[in-house]
Amino acid sequence: MAEQQLATLGGGCFWCLEPVFAELVGVSDVVCGYAGGSLPNPSYAQVCTGTTGHAEVVQVRFDPAQITYRDLLQVFFSAHDPTQLNRQGNDVGTQYRSVIFYHSAEQKEAAEAVIAELEAAGIWPQPIVTELNPLDTFYPAEDYHQGYFYNNPQQPYCQIVIAPKLAAFRRRFARRLKRPPQV
Repeated sequence: MAEQQLATLGGGCFWCLEPVFAELVGVSDVVCGYAGGSLPNPSYAQVCTGTTGHAEVVQVRFDPAQITYRDLLQVFFSAHDPTQLNRQGNDVGTQYRSVIFYHSAEQKEAAEAVIAELEAAGIWPQPIVTELNPLDTFYPAEDYHQGYFYNNPQQPYCQIVIAPKLAAFRRRFARRLKRPPQV
């Protein structure tokens, strides 16, 4: 078995991204957290002010023998709108920016290639604004953020925002799911 690797990705609210990656074959763990800011050990309340420089991110632990980093990036770009600057839908602020925090030169090169391919394909009418930065430090979010969608399925944000995104993801990537999609 290949050694596990990490991918750290931000595409809006981490509650939306976590279940998408958690359901993929080859992904062993997904942790919601913060990256890219200047304040050590930020809290959710501090990150929400938009003044710490952190983005809400998910850190994905994966087996590259089962799913490649490029595959994760394809899922990432299908799970959010990478043309929206500092927002996703009604979530507005730099903490919701589209960003890839790479862990190696190989990840940086793969991300640059995927972005170039997507731009060339003209999928979106606007240019991709996803930032590409080296990962400095990842801070796990508070415990109540971990598994938020699965632990709070009746919460209005989960029903109105996350559930439709997750359903679309499950249809598009059905062959890559760990289990059959839930209804």
